[in-house]
Amino acid sequence: MTSMLRSFARGGSRNSAFLGIGRVSNGKQTSAAASAPVAASRFMATQSGDDVKPPTALARLHLEDGSTLTGRSFGCHESVSGEVVFTTGMVGYPEALTDPSYQGQIITLTTPMVGNYGVPCRKKLDKYGLPAMFESYKIHASGLIVQDYSHHYSHWKAASSLGDWLKEEGVPGLCDIDTRMLTKKIREKGALVGRIEVDLDAPPPTTWENPNDRHLVAEVSTKEIKTYGKGNPIKIMGVDCGMKYNMIRLLVERGCELTVVPWDHPFAADMHKYDGIFLSNGPGDPTYCKETIAQLSKAISVPDSEVKPIFGICLGNQLLGIAAGGEAKKLPFGNRGQNQPVINHATGECYITSQNHGYHVDTTTLGEDYRELFTNLNDGSNEGFIHKSRPYFTAQFHPEFRNGPTDTEFMFDTFLAACKDPKAPIQFPVRKPAQTKPNVKKILLLGSGGTSIGQAGEFDYSGGQAIKALKEEGKEVVLMNPNIASVQTNMDNKSVHNKADHTYFLPVTPEFVEEVIKKEKPDGIVVSMGGQTALNCAVELYQAGIFEKYNVQVLGTQIQAVIDTEDRQLFSDKLNEINEKIAESYTAKTIEEAVEASKKTGFPLMIRSAFALGGLGSGICVDEEHLRENAKKALATSPQILVEKSMLGWKEVEYEVVRDMYDNCVTVCNMENFDPLGIHTGDSIVMAPSQTLSDEEYHMLRETAIRVVKHLGIVGECNIQYALHPESLEYCIIEVNARLSRSSALASKATGYPLAFVAAKLGLGIPLNDVQNAVTKKTQAFFEPSLDYIVTKIPRWDMSKFQGVATNIGSAMKSVGEVMSIGRTMEESLQKAIRMVDPSNPGFEPKKRFETMDDLIQELKVPTDRRIFAIAQAMQEKTLSVQEIHDLTKIDHWFLRRCESIVKTWDAMKGKTLADVDHAMLLEAKKNGYSDKQIAACTNSSEEDVRIKRKSFDITPNTKQIDTLAAEYPADTNYLYTTYHGSEDDVESADGGVMVLGSGAYRIGSSIEFDWCGVSAIRTLRALGKNATMVNYNPETVSTDYDECDRLYFDELSGERIRDIYEKDNAEGVIVSVGGQIPNGLAIPLDKAGVKILGTSAKMIDNAEDRMKFSDMVDEIGVQQPRWRELTSVESAFEFASSVGYPVLVRPSYVLSGAAMNVAWTDEQLKACLSEAAEVSKEHPVVISDFIEGAVEIEMDGVAKDGELIAAAIHEHIENAGVHSGDATLILPPQDLTAYQMERVRDASRKIAKRLNITGPVNIQFVAKGTDVMCIECNVRASRSFPFVSKTMGVDFIEAATKAIVGADTSDMNLPTLETRGRPSNFVGVKAPMFSFTRLRGSDPILGVEMASTGEVACFGANKEEAFLKALLSTGFKMPKKNILLSVQSSLENDMTHSAYQLHELGYKLFATKSTGDVLQKNGVPCTIVGYPTEQGVGDIPNALDMIREKEICMVVNVPTYESKRLEDNFLMRRTAVDFGIPLLTNMQLVKVFADAAHKHVKGELIGLDAQTLFEHYQAETDADAWTNPSEFH
Repeated sequence: MTSMLRSFARGGSRNSAFLGIGRVSNGKQTSAAASAPVAASRFMATQSGDDVKPPTALARLHLEDGSTLTGRSFGCHESVSGEVVFTTGMVGYPEALTDPSYQGQIITLTTPMVGNYGVPCRKKLDKYGLPAMFESYKIHASGLIVQDYSHHYSHWKAASSLGDWLKEEGVPGLCDIDTRMLTKKIREKGALVGRIEVDLDAPPPTTWENPNDRHLVAEVSTKEIKTYGKGNPIKIMGVDCGMKYNMIRLLVERGCELTVVPWDHPFAADMHKYDGIFLSNGPGDPTYCKETIAQLSKAISVPDSEVKPIFGICLGNQLLGIAAGGEAKKLPFGNRGQNQPVINHATGECYITSQNHGYHVDTTTLGEDYRELFTNLNDGSNEGFIHKSRPYFTAQFHPEFRNGPTDTEFMFDTFLAACKDPKAPIQFPVRKPAQTKPNVKKILLLGSGGTSIGQAGEFDYSGGQAIKALKEEGKEVVLMNPNIASVQTNMDNKSVHNKADHTYFLPVTPEFVEEVIKKEKPDGIVVSMGGQTALNCAVELYQAGIFEKYNVQVLGTQIQAVIDTEDRQLFSDKLNEINEKIAESYTAKTIEEAVEASKKTGFPLMIRSAFALGGLGSGICVDEEHLRENAKKALATSPQILVEKSMLGWKEVEYEVVRDMYDNCVTVCNMENFDPLGIHTGDSIVMAPSQTLSDEEYHMLRETAIRVVKHLGIVGECNIQYALHPESLEYCIIEVNARLSRSSALASKATGYPLAFVAAKLGLGIPLNDVQNAVTKKTQAFFEPSLDYIVTKIPRWDMSKFQGVATNIGSAMKSVGEVMSIGRTMEESLQKAIRMVDPSNPGFEPKKRFETMDDLIQELKVPTDRRIFAIAQAMQEKTLSVQEIHDLTKIDHWFLRRCESIVKTWDAMKGKTLADVDHAMLLEAKKNGYSDKQIAACTNSSEEDVRIKRKSFDITPNTKQIDTLAAEYPADTNYLYTTYHGSEDDVESADGGVMVLGSGAYRIGSSIEFDWCGVSAIRTLRALGKNATMVNYNPETVSTDYDECDRLYFDELSGERIRDIYEKDNAEGVIVSVGGQIPNGLAIPLDKAGVKILGTSAKMIDNAEDRMKFSDMVDEIGVQQPRWRELTSVESAFEFASSVGYPVLVRPSYVLSGAAMNVAWTDEQLKACLSEAAEVSKEHPVVISDFIEGAVEIEMDGVAKDGELIAAAIHEHIENAGVHSGDATLILPPQDLTAYQMERVRDASRKIAKRLNITGPVNIQFVAKGTDVMCIECNVRASRSFPFVSKTMGVDFIEAATKAIVGADTSDMNLPTLETRGRPSNFVGVKAPMFSFTRLRGSDPILGVEMASTGEVACFGANKEEAFLKALLSTGFKMPKKNILLSVQSSLENDMTHSAYQLHELGYKLFATKSTGDVLQKNGVPCTIVGYPTEQGVGDIPNALDMIREKEICMVVNVPTYESKRLEDNFLMRRTAVDFGIPLLTNMQLVKVFADAAHKHVKGELIGLDAQTLFEHYQAETDADAWTNPSEFH
């Protein structure tokens, strides 16, 4: 039968791989005997073996428009013709290929990698005797076209590869085709007839076989009547026009006896025997089915007494439409995929649907007895109609799904309800009643405060998007956020669309929020855009009745729903109400309750904290002792913990879900962790979309996500995380974040769907289908993006910056930032992402080799931040097989096979010279993500030589767009990435414009403040009328919002990629000075390559960055600096140290945040410092200098033009020199510097700016002691303090710098210069660092010359003390209530006496360790002596550690020096304070300022610290009294 049916398609016979199954033809079943033989080893293998090879045979695709594409053949190597169509579904190729509606068509899949999960067993039957995992008994598509074919597959249900299945079925497959280009061609020209030709010498066809000229329904319809579900009560006749098997399953399992008849069966005469008529889907032109239409005309013309319900799907819809007098029209390219949005006009509800059709019914041609029931929200085409009085209704989409979403499965229930009672009106499921639409005019938005691990710049992006959305709707917005480095706190005119009306730089705490509410009288509040800080604050306000008291409406998700997701027991109870699965878990509020729970779960187990961010307080516990230790720490910072059965090794998958208050719900992005469960998702490598889930798994979890989110009542956006068993359909819900999260920012950038913007609109009660899709500008926000690329997120850790930190990664997040790369294969995307994490990473290669097999295996078993390099080493050195790596890591085989593919490319190049590398090999290397630098290392050549050869082969990257819909609709934005998997660019050259290089991943030393600088630069360029291009790869940032610039390249900040973009876009030049150290480090190589560096010249940047050149220059221009010497040998360093005396400072060149910068106090320490510095500064000099003890540190942030400073601000550090400037507490204007010191700084700044001929931003650092004012560093770029300086001075320094760089006028900017005095005159700004020591178990929370802070806050005050305490409180510091513990090194004890006495006078009870206590008592300061931590049980005095653990101490002061002897005791006090959430001070200058500030506070002198007093002050204030802008409050 099959050969007879398919002879038109190809010469030979084609047999079904569905052994022993088939539709009956001429009384015979298709038999297994005719099946093509398949190697037994390839059958029933859940993973591919080591011996599988990628396809190599070439084949061509000829199209009727005259174009020809060449690819590789991976199916049956046979020629075939068909109609070339595309489908945007990201999963479900076995279901799609067996859908009879694809008869005669060559399917192009837009999803880039296909075959990942193989093909299930064809022999397995369901309970109805149908092939369990397929939609028909054979493949109906004529051919398959994909970009990348996964010859390696992995899935627990797989029986073979996709290629083997296609061969069995006689169907050709073609890969290595630019499917995006093909999709765009079909989009623009309509579906095209094409031919896959395996004879490379055959000319293109001159005549074309169009399958639409054939009666395709007759080819696929059953040839005999067959009954399913015999004996079931509801009798249905199903007209088979190409019926998918899932239609049969869904009807029969609902109690139908389904009689399936051929398409041309005279069913009208038999209607009286049945309760209803069902019309199936099918292929081709509906007008060919004249017999069916005639029968339907009779069926709908019967008298009322004989009416039977009729339900038509897809082709069935078209046939009923024609029978009803309507007209079916061919769509240009049809609707095929799983994300088509449809609205139900009967209920107003929207659904995401699966579709596969080329025709639609023109409802204007239908008789007046019919009305439109469903409409496609994208193109406005009809998706179904309904009779006004009779039970006839249709759906153009596929409610039976498989593949696709299950949103409209209820249509079968609606049909059967009509069959039971044909006279009743057609009923659709009733939606939850919507809550009342908020009627608000003024909205308070809570920000997240300073950036920290788990809560970084993503909330600046989210909050900014929310402000933009609210302002667009005409709302007045009040913002509360003390993060001065955030873009959302900008109040300048460049930020007009994203600017709040009023901004409060105050701590986000219940006391301050209540006072803001009292003053501003908002009628709405947004709490979901400020991370856990805002959420926890909102919960406290809700529980205290504040919102009710002031009649403030919470917009979006309600607080009770937040509590239901955050409180682990309530969350568990809510999920149980809908029979959803969560991990076996028990809540505990005490350690003993946790131990009791462990007896039920067994070990290992997981504990999680409630109301915590980034898995804080969570961890795997292996035994009771471990559990007690972890539970104590977790309960110290959280009121409740969850003791959970461990599911280590399960897959972790997450979905971003959006719901409006009318119950419309979509999943915007699903992501799969490369790492299995056990590593916090923030510390995992993550891929989007998921790569190893089948259609069944993907949609099972999607359906669950929607059900859970609807049940919880979330409005806006949330994130749901799952654990999925790797070998079954068992899953558990891990958690739901009822707020915007880091994943939300990642998902927004990965898909182009602005989640925060949409969520803010939904919070106002706007339905999803009324919010515009910001990318296409034609469709709306009720849709699910389809991705034709793969995104890889890799976390950035900086654990080497912290002493003693445990480098293993687990359930508590430790990463400080993340990167996002975009590619068309996993290999390309992964290698890009690895390089993005740090410029020193070449790609997927070994790095810092594991020297022993034991070390390597340990790393794979117990992961640290180096695991990806361990996998690379095992593969490159061939020490472990893929199976062995899987056994150790539980990483899915498919991911590991793609990693192996990268290594195989390396192996193929290895040993060759560059001359030996041909075009094919070089192209393969580039497609697999290899950089020119990697290829140069492998072929022992130079990067430049590789580039020259590559360009001579015309191998250059193509520019592709992110457009949310896989090219189905044109995009209106220039959101771009580059790839080597393409044959055309999506956009034309920009032909000019200025490129601004972003800062890359957040890391210690480069955080949100550099993003602020980048955004300021691009906004200034656009305001000047210049085209601005941003290149960056950080998904958490505002700069990577495609609305901010004319072109956004989400791509690498490497010399290679910048040159590619620069050349392609013919850019005017590149700004490298606003993105921190990464762009700065590119200045010299880019300049050498002929790229125009705008602003300060590359040579001068090098003179500042190269320590030796800079030190020489400073001597030459007569600026004082500490004595120094270039490091030439260890001996010369010792000699220098002995001549100047210890301590000495070791400084490498070209580093950020003081990387490997160290103070050495002894020969032994110096030797260790030198080797570390040499490691990070291999190509540039290391300098050793005299370290000035007890010196004040001063900074000058400025802007210069042609060597003259046009803007300047001088600020001082509270901490003495020795604390990195990024960790220091800054004061502006300086409060304690002398006029002499200020003048010396001014003089030196002028000389340095002149000598370096600076144009653009500059930061110069000095130390001052006595009459010495010495320059220690100059950064010819923006520094971390630029946002602080700009907002304190009331003028944007980066705007001035950008104008200087492009030669624009700055005379109207009122810039403060070196000559400016008394600015600001009536207030003081203090910038305080944010630390994340709590997250970094084992790290020593002490500061030094290498930076450790992860963010910052800034507050203003009437004086230094007020601003300082406000800033300190904004970091989460809690003012001590009663007991303070003091322990300082003996040389500081006399200094401590003064501050200690102040604290005593304020009523604090002081406790001190022995040495400190003895001195204090001798000096007359009352205190109680406590034992050192290591002296537990010694004597009868209390132990310091016990008191900290029991929270009897409210603040710990521990100030060590290099002379400290009790290192372990000091560390234990500091670390325990951090672990138990006790405020800690470790710097003597900070202690002094704190004591002074506390003294003034208690005496009532600090208005700004008491929320009520501060707001009373605001009431009396006039606009003229405002410190900065009348709309800013401090």
